[in-house]
Order: sequence, then C-alpha cells, then structure tokens
Amino acid sequence: MIQTNSGLRSLVQSLRPITSSLSEIAAYSCYTSQAASALQQVSRPNSYSEDEYAKVDWDNLGFGITPADYMYTMKCSSDGKFEQGQLAPYGNVDLSPSAAVLNYGQGLYEGTKAYRTEDGRLLLFRLDQNATRMKMGADRLCMACPSIYQFTDAVKQTALANKRWTPPRGKGTLYIRPLLMGSGPILGLAPAPEYTFLIYASPVGNYFKEGLKPLNLYVEDEFHRATRGGAGGVKSITNYAPVLKAMARAKSRGFSDVLYLDSANKKNLEEVSSCNIFLVKGNIISTPATSGTILEGVTRRSIIEIALDHGYQVEERAIPLDELMDADEVFCTGTAVGVAPVGTITYQDRRVEYNVGEESVSQKLYSILEGIKTGVIEDKKGWTIEI
Repeated sequence: MIQTNSGLRSLVQSLRPITSSLSEIAAYSCYTSQAASALQQVSRPNSYSEDEYAKVDWDNLGFGITPADYMYTMKCSSDGKFEQGQLAPYGNVDLSPSAAVLNYGQGLYEGTKAYRTEDGRLLLFRLDQNATRMKMGADRLCMACPSIYQFTDAVKQTALANKRWTPPRGKGTLYIRPLLMGSGPILGLAPAPEYTFLIYASPVGNYFKEGLKPLNLYVEDEFHRATRGGAGGVKSITNYAPVLKAMARAKSRGFSDVLYLDSANKKNLEEVSSCNIFLVKGNIISTPATSGTILEGVTRRSIIEIALDHGYQVEERAIPLDELMDADEVFCTGTAVGVAPVGTITYQDRRVEYNVGEESVSQKLYSILEGIKTGVIEDKKGWTIEI
C-alpha cells in the first residue's frame, strides 16, 4: 500500500509519463505502429512499499465499484496538448455545469484489465489497441486526445499504484477505466475548450450474474443500439444509455442481455449491449463486420487471431438472423465479459439452444486467451506487458 504523500511523489517521479506528442494521424496502421512502439518502453521499478492484497472478499467479487486507492488525471492545455498527468487518491471530480460532457455527451471511455499471475506478477493486455481506439474515437467526436504513449504510460501507473487491488489469479481482475471527456464549459453546440483524461480502477469478478454459466439472450427488434453514420463504431458514452431500456425489459423477463439487429433492415446481427457476438457452424466462426455501427472490440480481435492460429476459418461479414438460429454454437466477447458462452437465444416466440461445455469452441478459445493474459501460456504475439 502507498502509505504517505512522499511515497506517492516518489512513485510519480519514478514513473514519469512519456510526453512525446504524436501528430494528427488519419490512418489506423500508423496509430498501431506508434502504439506498438510505446509498449516497448522499459518498465520502471517499484519504489514504494505495499501490502500484498487489499482487504477484499475475493471469493465473492461481482462486477461493481470497489474503488482502488488511486486515480490518474491529465488535462489538455489551450493548444490541445495534454500536460503531464498525476496520480491522486480516488475521489470526486469537479465539473462546470456547462461542461461539454454533461450538456452534449462529448465523452469516450475505454476498458482494460490488469491480471495477476500465479507468482504474483502484474500483466496488462494489448494496451496499444485501447489507446488506438481512443484516438480514433476522439477524432470522430472532435476531441483532443492524449498521445498513445501518454495513454499507455498512464494506465501502467494506475495499475501499479493499485496493485494490491488486483485479485489473486482465478479470483478476478483489476478493471481499469480510462475516460476522456469534454470538461471545458460551452453553451453553444461546439467542441469543448478543455479536455480531461482520467483513469480509475476497481477489482471485479464476472460481468454477468450467471457467472460462467451460459447466457440467455433476447433478440431486440424494437430498439436499436446504433445507426449508420452514427458513433456506434467508437466507444462514445452516448452509445450506452439508449440500451438500458431494452436491457431492463429483457432482464425482467429472465434474459441475460439483448442482441440487437441492424437499424436499416432489422435482419442482420449487430452486437449485444456491451459485447460482440460470434457464431460457430462446423469449422467456421463468423462475426458481424465492423462497418461503422459495431465496436471493434479488443477481445473480439484477439479471439479472431487465436482462432485463425488454431485452424478455424473466420468470417467477418453481414450475418442474417436466420443464420444465427441455425448455428451450432454462439458466444460473446468483450473486455468486461471475457468470452461468454450463449446457451439460448429467443426471437419473438422462437427459442433456440446451442452447444456449450468443456468441448465447445468458445471454451477452447477462452482457455487460450486467459492463459496468455495470466502468463500460463507463453505470449508469442507480444500482447502482454509486465509491470
């Protein structure tokens, strides 16, 4: 545990954020190459004393807020460049009533996790992808954004400062939430004059109350998650409140979550409220293509790469509802949910059951992915970084 203010200052000094700025980049490939370079930075040594673990009932973690000790904050200057950030005790933030994020929803968030290995080391997973996605989202919402170097370094600092809140292996993870918001005051509809980048963390268990049990999804044909030309393909905060009504209605009927259809024709699959969806038919794994209305999930991309490495054929394309009802297996992916098997899907008055269990494709892919994240399986792709 960080015990004194001097200890915190020592930590901040030993983990000075990388402040190299990046020029505006339009191409995703350029974002990714710079992000990959950021992750090659040498990890800085611990310079503070800590308790091994916080006092938490690790066996009964849900997916809720249990605030860790510290959060990280960084603000942009008037020229749009972010200054050096700092760690501070977790607490409330001050916002003007006319802040753009409150009035016009100008905000983005990311989600990533810290994983503890069997021998107590701390691993982070594919931070370059989260940093890249935030850059792309910030461009879509006309927001100033930390560089990929600043993003990855800030997450490392936050994870390390809150290490004692990272559950033992097999008990959960430390969920890390980076937020980018238009914090500057604005009355007319326009980009904010100031932006705040903030990261907080919380230990979490399974996202769904079912735990590792198969999900029961309901296909929604009234409400839509996103529309063509909107912001469904980026992690805008405005994507999430509109799904709450459909979720609440489905859960009141005993379902785990909602699967949405495309808003134009109501016949092709989109995604679940907070995760991507996959279908399995024989040796073919299919998932809806990310064409502007579907979020490019980090776990989604990782599962695709693992599946290809293990001999599966993977298709990213438009998937009609009829094909879903004829699949052998269905599963969801996301940072929060991990890889979650789907037991049943209901559309109107038709209910379909799917293959689940230890021999399922989703379980095999999940075991490989979690093995890499927790250091059990050798990471040959350079996806993990040890702090």
